[in-house]
Amino acid sequence: MHTAGELSLIEAIRGRLPPAGPRVHLAIGDDAAVVHGRPVSVTSMDAVVEGVHFELGEGRHSYSDVGFKALASALSDIAAMGVEPGEAYLTLGVPRGTAQRDALAVADGAMEIALAAGVSLVGGDVVSSPALSVCVTVVGWCESASVPIYRSGALAGDLVGVTGALGGAAAGVALMKGAVRMDSSAAQADGDAAQMDGGAARAALGRARRPTPRLSEGRALAGAGARAMIDLSDGLATDAAHIGRASGVTLEIDLALLPLHQGAERAASALGVPAWRLAATGGEDYELCVCVAPAERSRVERALAAAGGAGITWIGEALPASGAPGARFTIDGRILQLEGFEHRW
Repeated sequence: MHTAGELSLIEAIRGRLPPAGPRVHLAIGDDAAVVHGRPVSVTSMDAVVEGVHFELGEGRHSYSDVGFKALASALSDIAAMGVEPGEAYLTLGVPRGTAQRDALAVADGAMEIALAAGVSLVGGDVVSSPALSVCVTVVGWCESASVPIYRSGALAGDLVGVTGALGGAAAGVALMKGAVRMDSSAAQADGDAAQMDGGAARAALGRARRPTPRLSEGRALAGAGARAMIDLSDGLATDAAHIGRASGVTLEIDLALLPLHQGAERAASALGVPAWRLAATGGEDYELCVCVAPAERSRVERALAAAGGAGITWIGEALPASGAPGARFTIDGRILQLEGFEHRW
């Protein structure tokens, strides 16, 4: 097995990078990258760590999945601001004894999503680490600080919507952990709550391993009058409350209206929970939650259709805060307290 040293790994990554975009004057190979900026930069950092965000191994995450997921999750923050993505910087934490081909596979996964998103990988670092980790910094660009969509812009009376479908990543995690089994026969799956048909299972695993940042959708929503927006990394239950607190309103969300990923109901049944709970609290769907004035509803729907990506489902409204602002969830007339994911130590 050929283990990787820092210098040889950096040179190997440098040799695999595609050409950088037109803003990049100097990429990897010097003390710092040099990029021609636009008036306003929008910067996000994210990290994925083995044992927290992913597990390596057969049926779980590949090394390439790790790089892809790391950059995709950071790009999702740029999507939620509604701006154009630009450059990315990666720091790889590589455990001792890791084969160079495996470390390069992490970089290859990041390059794959970078190419798809039109992002240039222009720098970073390689360090030894007790566990595999990838820390990503992504820079987006716009012409004015008034262009990004902030969490703080929601007003009472706004509609609350989400792109795509929810619960897919949680269903994928349930498959990887063995709580749900994949079966190629839909007929057999219908008779066993712990089985999921092959198509739904593959789709759920894809959401867990290689999420899609809603970049075109974010820009479409920004252009169509979105007032507040956030990406659903920690689950709707946590992230919707961020908008409510930042905006000083209460987002009231009807759990019966949540758009469910095709694997969510099967996984929820196997786990013994309602599908809406999995969709609201599971996390890592990387869809967008957005607040829109009712008068802009049709405009938003047309803009998303023109963007050709995920559609939108209207799931609630913003209300004047009675007490502490945040989010309130209802099902069949009952009010529930829900929480998504939060790192604890």
